[in-house]
Amino acid sequence: MVDQKQTWMQSVFVYKDVRMLRILLLGAISGFPWVLIASSLSLWLKEDGLSRSTIGWAGLIFAVYAFNYLWSPIIDRIQIPVLTQKIGHRRAWIVLMQVVILLSLVTWSFISPTQNLALLISVGLIIAIASATQDITVDALRIEQINQNEGKSMAAGAAVAVVGWWTGYKLGGVVALFTAEYFENMGITGYWQATFLVLGLVIILMNIGLMFVHEHIDIGKQVRQKENDKIILERLGSSNFITNIFAYITGTVGGPVISFFKKNGFAIATGILGFVFLFKIGEAFLGRMSIVFYKEIGFSKGDIAIYSKGLGWITTIIFTLLGGVMAMRAGTIKTMFFAGGLMALTNLLFAVLAWTGKSELLFAIAVIADDITAAFATVAFVAFISLLVDRTYTATQYALLASIGTAGRTTLASSSGALVDWLNGDWGTFFILTAIMVIPSLICLRLISNKIKIGMK
Repeated sequence: MVDQKQTWMQSVFVYKDVRMLRILLLGAISGFPWVLIASSLSLWLKEDGLSRSTIGWAGLIFAVYAFNYLWSPIIDRIQIPVLTQKIGHRRAWIVLMQVVILLSLVTWSFISPTQNLALLISVGLIIAIASATQDITVDALRIEQINQNEGKSMAAGAAVAVVGWWTGYKLGGVVALFTAEYFENMGITGYWQATFLVLGLVIILMNIGLMFVHEHIDIGKQVRQKENDKIILERLGSSNFITNIFAYITGTVGGPVISFFKKNGFAIATGILGFVFLFKIGEAFLGRMSIVFYKEIGFSKGDIAIYSKGLGWITTIIFTLLGGVMAMRAGTIKTMFFAGGLMALTNLLFAVLAWTGKSELLFAIAVIADDITAAFATVAFVAFISLLVDRTYTATQYALLASIGTAGRTTLASSSGALVDWLNGDWGTFFILTAIMVIPSLICLRLISNKIKIGMK
């Protein structure tokens, strides 16, 4: 329900909370690795002469985001020796994964795509695994910045997290594209390899900033987890080394799932999972091939950096914050319906661009419209699943819902390049199909919208 007592200006002032700055940084840390394995990797492969299908199938490395729930219980409970005691449980995991990504970038700087494609993709997979693992604890740390009874602050935090994610992704993309173009113009043969070393410096700066993010130690959470383990152990009827291990594993892996279905009921929980899986499939198909489309239609790396990354970043920030205000006032579900309809309409703008040919004006309009839509959709989506989680299993339940959403975007969208090839390069028809893909998710949302148990509908 809309809070009639709170004005628009009061809703905007929620963003003044100092916790929002910490959440902004966490979002940037989460978004930056996508620069590496999405736009940068795709363009690197494209400029080395690899096919659209190869680039599309290379995107299968994103599938690890769909399965990070499988190891999220480990992130919730296992501590990193020494590092956890020094900087905290959540931050220790983030730093460890950032180090893995940094080492992977150094490795990429020695690889040629045409000569070592398998090795290149393998390193990309390592980056994706580290990034997906990092996301588990980043999201948990973000949610834990806000108290459970602060529904409006949670919506604002979701908006700021999205701004942070797109800041890491868009501005990181600007740095990557301009750096690559600068090195290319200098005549450096391995200009992408040199670019990845520069991007490694960004990783180091983010880790320095992470040290200023407060981490709350919730002793009660560990107590509740152990209580659940004890209940499982009592039902086993005996206590010994084997049953203790079994109770621990069952409580770690099964507890979050049981809690989710118990809270929502089987039918509603299944409906939620269906919606989460389907919501952003169309956007993912478009996003996976967008940079290839821009290149084929005649835009340079500089053009893409300005319009798709720089201009898109500004648009995303403004409308993400507005989307957060809308979610605070109209509710997350209404905002998702609104964003879903916009998603279908804006994908059609890319079809128009494909049919008319290279046009900087149409390019700017399509990018702005797409970023506005993505901003509203992502804010509502993040706020929605953040409000659904049980704080006893923050990382695991959020990872479950987020990974299911990612599953639709990654496993299915990996065929995007093959779909364009099957259409014989008919980009217009491709974008029309991406618009149609939005509809099933909105049907799922309509069926469950009046029955979901969250603080802000």
